[in-house]
Amino acid sequence: MGKAAKLEPTKVTALLKAGTKGTYPDGANLYLQVTGAGTGSWIFRYAERGSGRNGAKPVTHWLGLGATHTVSLKEARERAKKLRQQLLDGADPAKQRQEAKSAPAAQTFAEVAGLYIQGMEAGWSAIHARQWRSSLRDHVTPVIGSLAVSAIELGDVMRVLQPIWTTKTETASRVRQRLEAVLDYAKVSGWRTGDNPARWDGFLEHKLAAKESVAPVQHHPAMEWQKTPSFLASLANRQGTAAKALAFLILTAARSAEARGATWGEIDLSAAVWTVPPARMKANREHRIPLQDAAMAILHKLRPASPDPAALVFPGAKEGRPLSDVALAKLLPAGVTCHGFRACFRTWAGEKTEFPREVVEMALAHRLGDAVEQAYARGSLFTRRRALMEAWGAFLAGKVADGDNVVELRPVEAVA
Repeated sequence: MGKAAKLEPTKVTALLKAGTKGTYPDGANLYLQVTGAGTGSWIFRYAERGSGRNGAKPVTHWLGLGATHTVSLKEARERAKKLRQQLLDGADPAKQRQEAKSAPAAQTFAEVAGLYIQGMEAGWSAIHARQWRSSLRDHVTPVIGSLAVSAIELGDVMRVLQPIWTTKTETASRVRQRLEAVLDYAKVSGWRTGDNPARWDGFLEHKLAAKESVAPVQHHPAMEWQKTPSFLASLANRQGTAAKALAFLILTAARSAEARGATWGEIDLSAAVWTVPPARMKANREHRIPLQDAAMAILHKLRPASPDPAALVFPGAKEGRPLSDVALAKLLPAGVTCHGFRACFRTWAGEKTEFPREVVEMALAHRLGDAVEQAYARGSLFTRRRALMEAWGAFLAGKVADGDNVVELRPVEAVA
């Protein structure tokens, strides 16, 4: 909580003992409500998203987090943090509670998971929502889906995770996180009490080997960044749409699915900008990519006389379907992946340029810092990213030698 915390356990005890009725802020939406001598509760306060516009009075919600004799200050802060995370994900805690109250009293894990996904997916990408559903369907529902969510214990969680922990470690780790989220949601909704048996710290860390020791992180195989220019040049001699799509992917440092799914409606040829909509981005946020001359040349070669905005820039063999990832992979040397070219770009930018880290990370559509930092860092640094992508294009075209460093030259007012 840091500086946002204004209460201490001793102060809470003193306020309750004094019994002066009122609300006392702890910071970050959390309040202590004293209702009498020795009695009080924790309250979470927030304004409903979108309310208060056009001069209207904002709609404020006060959600109870439990009585002080049951919930400690530390636990109240943890509950408030989870509610803030729900707000960050686009969910409305008050509406979720209302839905929970109107739902049947007996809730199975499968039913609660469905309600959780329904409440959260407005803030998720379509891919993320699909992954949630598929992982629960394949690994959780067959094992504990029919159990009452109030009855799920550590042994039940272990029955889900143990069979896949060493064979599908990354999937198992994500399943564990999703189990924890659903069970937390069930507790906040009043359907279960006690500790969360899917929690890692203090629980599963004593039952399962750490993910990193079971399956060390393996990065996508990448070509040496110094070889990227010659490989890109070789693609110019290859026929077919796949070669052009792969070259476009390398020039823009985009993900494979983003490049293969690009439509003409996303391309602004006059401004030399490719705008990928949130639904097609991993982070579910719009991403604007400045296009260099080489990327523009590819688009001009492919552009129909009157392109349909919904038409694919790099169509596959089947009408209306994009190229497959396999089609691009066939053009790569053994041991190299399409995603690896993002690593080439990142390594080149870090080793051979003086562009700040945040500019490079934004070019890759990565989130920067924690939620607080993201809230204040709202700019896209687009002007500086264009300079970076121009430098990348110059390197790929052989205009910048391997031993040269690229210095960012810009006037102060160019920062965006």
